[in-house]
Amino acid sequence: MEYQLDIHKDKAFYVSQRKDFTLIKGDSFSAMPDFDFKFDMIFADPPYCLSNGGISLQSGKVVCVDKGEILNVITWQKTNPPVNISCRFFTYSTEFVIWARKSKKVAHKFNYDVMKRLNDGKQMTDVWRLPAIGRWEKSCGKHPTQKPLALLTRIILACTDEGDWVFDPFSGSGTTGIAANLCKRRFCGIEREEEFCRMTMARREEIENLRIKADLKNHIADLRTLDSEPMQDLFACEPIPGGRPPFI
Repeated sequence: MEYQLDIHKDKAFYVSQRKDFTLIKGDSFSAMPDFDFKFDMIFADPPYCLSNGGISLQSGKVVCVDKGEILNVITWQKTNPPVNISCRFFTYSTEFVIWARKSKKVAHKFNYDVMKRLNDGKQMTDVWRLPAIGRWEKSCGKHPTQKPLALLTRIILACTDEGDWVFDPFSGSGTTGIAANLCKRRFCGIEREEEFCRMTMARREEIENLRIKADLKNHIADLRTLDSEPMQDLFACEPIPGGRPPFI
C-alpha cells in the first residue's frame, strides 16, 4: 500500500537508510494517540499483567479481544523447548498466538497459497512446529522475552504483502521489524527501554551487510523454502517501496 508515514524527528530513535524501519523510544499508550495512520498488521507481545480491554469466551472458545474478532488461536509448539530441570512435570513447550481482526465488517488478509507452500502443499494448520530462539539471534544482546525470527516471519508472511506496514507497539529487541524487512515489508515499532532500542538499532544495522542478511535468511526454514522458488523470488535485493513512518 502507498501509505506515507510522517514522523517528527525528535520522536524517532532510529530510522533506517531506506526508511523501511522506524523505531520510536517511548511508552506505546502515550505515543499511539499521535498516529494518523492505518497499519496493515499489528503484532503485540505486551508485558505480562498489562490489561487494556478484555477477552470474551463463547461455549469455551475465545471469540473476541477488546471488541475485535478472533480468527484463530495458533499453538506454537517449540521443536527445541527449554529443558525441564526438575523432572517433576511435563516439559513446557507451547505458546499461543491470537490472530484477530478489528471487526467482522473489515476484510482480513490471509495468504493461503503461501502458507500451503510452506506446509508441503497441504493446508497450514493452527499448530506450528517452529524452533525457540537460537543463539544466532542473540548476536547483539539478550532480551528476556525475545521471540524467534522463524515465528514472526511466518506470521508476517501469512497476513501481509510486500511493501505493507507492520507495527509493533512493544518492540523489545526488534524481532518483528527484522522479520518484516527480511520479508520486504516496512516496519514501525515503539520501545520504552533505551537498552533495547540500541539493541534493535544494532540488529537492523547488521542486515545492511548482505552476507549477514543472507545468513539470517538461511536459518529460517520458511524463507529458504520461498527463496528456492524461481517463479516468485520474494526476497531479492531490490529496495522495499519507500515511505516514511506514521506520526503527525
